[in-house]
Amino acid sequence: MRELWQEDWTLGALDVSPARRLRFSALLAKVQLASIAHATALGAGREKTLDRGLLWAVSRVRARFARVPRYDERVRLVTWPGETMHALFPRYFELLDGEGRQLVLGSSLWLLMDGRTRRMAFPEEWGVEVPGLVRGDEPELPPALMPVRGPESGRTVLYSDTDLNGHMNNSRYADWADDLLGGERLAGLELRLAQINYQREAREGSALLLRSSFSGGVLRAEGLEETQRVFSVFEEFEETGGGA
Repeated sequence: MRELWQEDWTLGALDVSPARRLRFSALLAKVQLASIAHATALGAGREKTLDRGLLWAVSRVRARFARVPRYDERVRLVTWPGETMHALFPRYFELLDGEGRQLVLGSSLWLLMDGRTRRMAFPEEWGVEVPGLVRGDEPELPPALMPVRGPESGRTVLYSDTDLNGHMNNSRYADWADDLLGGERLAGLELRLAQINYQREAREGSALLLRSSFSGGVLRAEGLEETQRVFSVFEEFEETGGGA
């Protein structure tokens, strides 16, 4: 079935934290690459997009973890597109363990961006189509996230945060969320639910005001550039007592 894409993946040293658990950012990066490869296989590759000045961008992503896989574990990533919603492309994904048990189930919303105007592009105007698949077990698409009240800090987007699109890569926001908690605290936590909403681009040199709160195993965070919200994060954790 060509509407279903599968990749086997052995978690390496760069995919995991010091606690030897899969980083959310590594999962997002893997899903991004697989999604673009799948879109290419479905006829929406670079000759229809990048070579014409169109950029794929993630708008929202959400993942629920039954168990976070560990270093050197072999897993299978499965991803498939949903039915296009006017200018938004739903895409779903799951991670399976070696026995076929579901470790992670996630959903995302993608859009096309005009690389020149930096505005959303409407696929019908560019002749871009991605056929969708309805499996029947799709999770909910990521909902809106509420504004955050909490301690404030600042952080500037660096060149190393950016990607082909000329803005901060979607996976880097997950790393920023980890940095808000820090390694000592994260060592005793295991991720159960994670969502990131991307409202605006953050480009090299963007100075963001970060607001965050952590209570009851829940991290809420957001970043603003001047008065405009750039991103929002919601993460739920389970206490593990520390260690791998």
